[in-house]
Amino acid sequence: MSSAVVGRKWDVASVGSFADDALEQRVSAGVQQVEDLLITSAHSPEPLVAEASSHLLQAGGKRFRPLLTVLCAEFGDPTSEDIVPAAVVVELTHLATLYHDDVMDEASMRRGAPSANARWNNSVAILVGDFLFARASSLVADLGPDAVRIQAETFARLVHGQLRETLGPGPGDDPLEHYLSVVADKTGSLIATAARFGAMMSGAGEDVESTLLEFGERIGVAFQLADDIIDIASDADDSGKVPGTDLREGVPTLPTLLVQSNPVLGDERLRGLLSGPIEDEDDVQWVIRALREHPAMDEARAYVRAEADAARALLDKLPAGAARDALDDICTRSTQRLG
Repeated sequence: MSSAVVGRKWDVASVGSFADDALEQRVSAGVQQVEDLLITSAHSPEPLVAEASSHLLQAGGKRFRPLLTVLCAEFGDPTSEDIVPAAVVVELTHLATLYHDDVMDEASMRRGAPSANARWNNSVAILVGDFLFARASSLVADLGPDAVRIQAETFARLVHGQLRETLGPGPGDDPLEHYLSVVADKTGSLIATAARFGAMMSGAGEDVESTLLEFGERIGVAFQLADDIIDIASDADDSGKVPGTDLREGVPTLPTLLVQSNPVLGDERLRGLLSGPIEDEDDVQWVIRALREHPAMDEARAYVRAEADAARALLDKLPAGAARDALDDICTRSTQRLG
């Protein structure tokens, strides 16, 4: 095992705001336990598997999903021994999908480091993803049949979303509606399960579990759609990412689909360039400038804010307190990045 992973410490304040010091300490301790179990779970006696499976653990990530599990457990008994394994199940599943996604997207980088498929090859990346799925399945088996069923249903939605993204909208499908359903399946579903597991493993009750399930899906979709906007609107110094990555790859996003679905006079060149990958860098920069001034950007921002507001409204169903306030802050942060 890599000592670089073993020594890692997590600052939960980088993901959410905690006005209550005691809550922040509990959540920080929980997330650190998740990190420790992640390292153990990703290990293998086979050196290549051990190195490749810890590759993305070393590369980073905010651990938003396990943090959400630990935070949502505050609505029940946050000391339950099942909370940390459930959070690890979610994060292992997320990591596994990243290995597979990079193969399908032929990605060369992930989290600022060479992707596993670039460092080794596609076969290694796929098999390591399968290994992490297997480790998640082993952990969830100890959490009971309901947890196994939820994990299976979530996995089915992840695969369904990836398939629909790969195939694209069919004849008669609205491209924007198709895209939003893909985002819900590929991103919202697992974040929803992260929140649900927190409530479920802490014994918070069915009403709380149902509310947090819906909250997780909505806030997950909001974060993904916010990333769509940031890819166009933010400078590299602000976001840490190169603007226009999705444009270069021809990946449809909320702003570009809004341009395509609401054509206006003068958009002909823009719509033409948005119909596929943009290879010429001058064209990429022109499209970024055109999109930043286009009404579709404000429309996209309004859509994300509406999703975040819908997630925030669900919090009224939960008991008041520091945990609910922290979830409220997550809603705020999902839209603060929009500019």
